[in-house]
Amino acid sequence: MIIDTHCHLDDKSFDNDLSQVIENAVNNGVEGVLIPGADINDLPKAAIIVRKFKNVFFAAGVHPYEKAGFDEETLRKFAQDEKCIAVGECGLDYFRLPKDENEKELEKVEQKRVFRAQLDMAVELNLPVILHIRDANEDSFNILKEYASKLLAAVLHCYNASPLLLELAKLGEFYFGIDGVLTFKNAKNLVQILPQIPRDRLLLETDAPYLTPEPFRGRRNEPAFTRLVAAKMAEILNLKEEEVMQITTGNAKRIFTSFNAS
Repeated sequence: MIIDTHCHLDDKSFDNDLSQVIENAVNNGVEGVLIPGADINDLPKAAIIVRKFKNVFFAAGVHPYEKAGFDEETLRKFAQDEKCIAVGECGLDYFRLPKDENEKELEKVEQKRVFRAQLDMAVELNLPVILHIRDANEDSFNILKEYASKLLAAVLHCYNASPLLLELAKLGEFYFGIDGVLTFKNAKNLVQILPQIPRDRLLLETDAPYLTPEPFRGRRNEPAFTRLVAAKMAEILNLKEEEVMQITTGNAKRIFTSFNAS
């Protein structure tokens, strides 16, 4: 069985066939799905979806691109929902920084402020945190190093193959989400570093509807496609697919304990 630890089921692309998507997932061995928070305005929708499906939970967070909508009181309300099992996705994303140097620095400062606020909330509420890190490895590492001993657990969503970020595994309960990127032809760095990740820190995810694995790249991604990522991971690690599923599901249930009862 598989747990998809990062799937945007609240995306509008799932509005018309969500029940079928869940059925497809179950038929392909997916026993649980976690919906990450990205836009604070989408949290009410996620909270409704998770009440329709026993094995689906959500996280409350604000993606760095959506930081303008960050409101701590609203986020805290959703983070305390009985079906909210994590904070995030939150982090740093320097991919689209302004060209003006002053504006660039202001953007970084504001991203860090919102990131730290969500890390503080995760510590306060004793919840795992889901991390989004893009083109910001060093700044992210330095912040997370400060929080490593305080965080219950943290998932590096769509782990970007950074050797620096892999060092976090030595500092605390940091886990590494592996998705369809592993199947891409240009994923050489991820393929090379995958065997270096401690097996008790590996997780499967889709980031659906994005990052659809081969051979379905170009189509909408969905939780059922985690099987393709599991198969590729098994090939690289010289394991059976069933072993990969057992390892990653065990890891997911250790962090997100609500799945144990689902």
